[in-house]
Amino acid sequence: MKIDFAPVNVPLQRRLQTAAVAQWVFCFLGLAPTCILLFFYLLFTRFWLISVLYAVWWYYDYDTPARGGRRAPFLCGLKLWKHMRDYFPIKLVKTADLDPRHNYILGFHPHGVLVAGAFTNFCTYATGFPQLFPGITSYMLMLPLWFRAPFFRDYIMCAGLIPSDKESATYPLRMRRGGSAVVIAVGGAPEALDAHPGTFNVLLANKKGFIKMAIENGAHLVPVFSFGENEVFDQVENPRGTWLRWVQEKLQSIMGISLPLFHARGIFQYSFGLMPYRRPIHTVVGRPIKVEKKRKPTAEELDALHQLYMDELSNLFDEHKGKYGIDKDVHLNFV
Repeated sequence: MKIDFAPVNVPLQRRLQTAAVAQWVFCFLGLAPTCILLFFYLLFTRFWLISVLYAVWWYYDYDTPARGGRRAPFLCGLKLWKHMRDYFPIKLVKTADLDPRHNYILGFHPHGVLVAGAFTNFCTYATGFPQLFPGITSYMLMLPLWFRAPFFRDYIMCAGLIPSDKESATYPLRMRRGGSAVVIAVGGAPEALDAHPGTFNVLLANKKGFIKMAIENGAHLVPVFSFGENEVFDQVENPRGTWLRWVQEKLQSIMGISLPLFHARGIFQYSFGLMPYRRPIHTVVGRPIKVEKKRKPTAEELDALHQLYMDELSNLFDEHKGKYGIDKDVHLNFV
């Protein structure tokens, strides 16, 4: 296989963009196990006290992720994330105002392989979320598994990430003052297995948990579609019914995380690697759907709001797809 090496005279700005994305990919894929190994390794060195003191802190701070986490605005505003934004580039598109007197659930679609658009738009300030939606604080959900990794849990909390279990997800929505926006990649880990370029499969047809949470907390629903999310990585073909897909789904049911076999380009060459392609991502935030609070919604009420949400998401996709090079005959496929 011929390797397409990067030219030597790459501008410094592009090198900084590549470095920013490389550290993000490493953090996403390798930082958690590295932190776990470091925690136990230190116990058998002369620096054992670091792990012991951290264990004490961890015990004292155990409930913080379930209580809204601990965002660090300084870290969210680092120039590092602007370099990451410009690598693709990523843009946040606003279609309507969000009243800070209310709380919201933002349904993010599609999940993609590594949710690059969701992280950049809602966990950093690089695309201007605080300026576009003044008075709104975003909280992005992540699998509770990752909050059990020492050191790593503190890092991800700095970005406004909180566990995706019901208690943690509803905590910001119970704030009476309003202004909280919980961001949910509704398709979750299973949807990552469908993240192939040129596909528009949305795992939503039977996803009603977030609908129920919205009604129980009176949180308005906001559909979000990220155009280009599935384009930044290639993935080994894994149609439903094949042995590879069966293995991936079985591992996902056991581990709670999916294992898509993805690839793209490298850091110093463009032929293979785990670095995403430089392809634009446009994350479009739709109009809010008003939700009336009800402690115990009926099945009919859940179904009606779920259908309304799917209709609004379809309308959002159809309204904007032409701007991003998608054929007018292409529509979302709800799985």
